Amino acid sequence: MKKRFLAASLVAVMALSLAACGGGKPAETTAAEASAEKKEEEPKQEEAASGEKAPEDYKGTVVVYSPHDADPLNAGVNLFMETYPNVKVEVVAAGTGELCNRIAAESANPIADVLWGGGADSLAAFKEHFAPYVCANDEFIGAAYKDPDGLWIGESPLPMVLFYNKDLIEKDGMAIPETWEDLTKPEYKGKIAYCLPSKSGSAYTQLCTMILGHGGKEDGWDFIKKLYDNLDGKIVDSSGKCHKMVADGEFYVGLTLEKSAVQYKHDASVGFIYPKDGTSAVPDGVALVKGCPNEENAKLFIDFVTSKECQTEQSQNWGRRPVRSDMEVGEGMAKLEDIVLVDYDFDWVANEKETIIEHFNDIMVD
Repeated sequence: MKKRFLAASLVAVMALSLAACGGGKPAETTAAEASAEKKEEEPKQEEAASGEKAPEDYKGTVVVYSPHDADPLNAGVNLFMETYPNVKVEVVAAGTGELCNRIAAESANPIADVLWGGGADSLAAFKEHFAPYVCANDEFIGAAYKDPDGLWIGESPLPMVLFYNKDLIEKDGMAIPETWEDLTKPEYKGKIAYCLPSKSGSAYTQLCTMILGHGGKEDGWDFIKKLYDNLDGKIVDSSGKCHKMVADGEFYVGLTLEKSAVQYKHDASVGFIYPKDGTSAVPDGVALVKGCPNEENAKLFIDFVTSKECQTEQSQNWGRRPVRSDMEVGEGMAKLEDIVLVDYDFDWVANEKETIIEHFNDIMVD
């Protein structure tokens, strides 16, 4: 976390530097230079006449709260600053829960303008603190990846996958798991890496995905009991360790995010599969903070992170799945239309989190 805060601070410093730099014009110009300057100004005048601003005409500050990893976060912010050089970006980096609680605590006098990142189910739980906004790229974002009231916008769907160690499975003559149901088979007892849903947002999403895909909000718990029994008391303390421990041979299969699994696309010893009995693709979201002090720049930032330019950079360099329908997915990723998805109830997942976690904990102590 210290590393992420350091990186965020560097971004803020860079933003301050970029906003402050830029020398003034020389006192005298030649006729040729004056003519060239006039030509450069003409398109800007035309834009002003049409009611549109040029990128350099946007000024001021935008405060971005984000739980994203430092590298893609800094890359996205730097790309924004290159496009809008006179807008100073201030970043606060922390976990999704911490940032959402901070936004709630600051609601009487908001500091943040934008929350960039965090699962949409987490954003849905705090949507009373967000303002509706239909972004400039709305036509390219499917209805399943945005709040019907415009209170959050998906910017990167995150399918849940089964990540497996091919070498271990083949050595023991086992079948590669293709469904969540396969994880309840006796041969996988004690060989599954899963994190406590009370500690991990992604593990909580996996829990809700399995419940909704195996009987629903009531009957789905029967499946969870069978799965927990097959964990054989082995619970990983961090979701980030699940794929790493499978790759290291400590577990045969792990529940993880697609974006983690694709990091190993060139490693022949491991692989991953989208569960054929239905998975979820809950997007990371971006949201406009209600009553934010820099609303125009906040909307500009939201438009930017959902733009083709930013989505392309994030996909190509950081393996993040684009949400836009006019873009291809990265290497090793299936198209969303080819993935079996459960009917993911954002409101239930958001509003009943405490009850759902408590139910899982009760299963653990039974």
